[in-house]
Amino acid sequence: MQELDSRLDALNHQLSTIPEAAALAELTTRRAELDGEVRDLRVEVDDLTSEQKRADADVEQVKARRVRDQGMIDAGSISDPKALQRMLGELESLQRRISDLEDVEIDVMERLEGAQAALDQRTAELAKIDRDIEALGHTRAHKAGELDEQLASVAAERKTTASGIPADLLALYEKLRLQKGGVGAAALRRRECSGCRLTLNPSDLATIAAAPTDEVIRCEECSRILVRTGESGL
Repeated sequence: MQELDSRLDALNHQLSTIPEAAALAELTTRRAELDGEVRDLRVEVDDLTSEQKRADADVEQVKARRVRDQGMIDAGSISDPKALQRMLGELESLQRRISDLEDVEIDVMERLEGAQAALDQRTAELAKIDRDIEALGHTRAHKAGELDEQLASVAAERKTTASGIPADLLALYEKLRLQKGGVGAAALRRRECSGCRLTLNPSDLATIAAAPTDEVIRCEECSRILVRTGESGL
């Protein structure tokens, strides 16, 4: 019975500590972080795209005005020398304005390229994590399925074994299992309790040897049920 319970405990431990489960938890956490980064970067890219469009429009608007004014000068439409002088000064001002706006345009473009590159990188990483999560999920499910089958088989065997144990003895065993870290019964081997490693003295061994085979023997040290074996040293 104790052997079956130990197998059940071991299988449950394996089920709760499947390596892929821990890896999945880490990837899921990383995916949530990445997902937030991707959302932020998409907002940034959208904002910079709008900003670039505005910068492009500003440059084109000033260039159009410069072309208009230059056309008027080239066509000789301005005959007044003072008006012509003012127009030439305005052309110089427009050229400086265009240069400043183009600097802004380039700055926005560079920031947009950087944000887009970061977004592409995070998106690719997110896609890879999704593939890894799917693969690990399949592996974990397969291992968990195998362990569940083994658990069901051992549990069925334990149920069959427990059905042949007197109710009071089974109750005592279950109580001790809870109190003693999952080990309610311990084999007596070579005069030693395998539960607490206490070596029994000759007097105790003689008492156990004289007891009926169906009598429940308890370890004096740890109170576990002692199971007599061919190696008990009685």
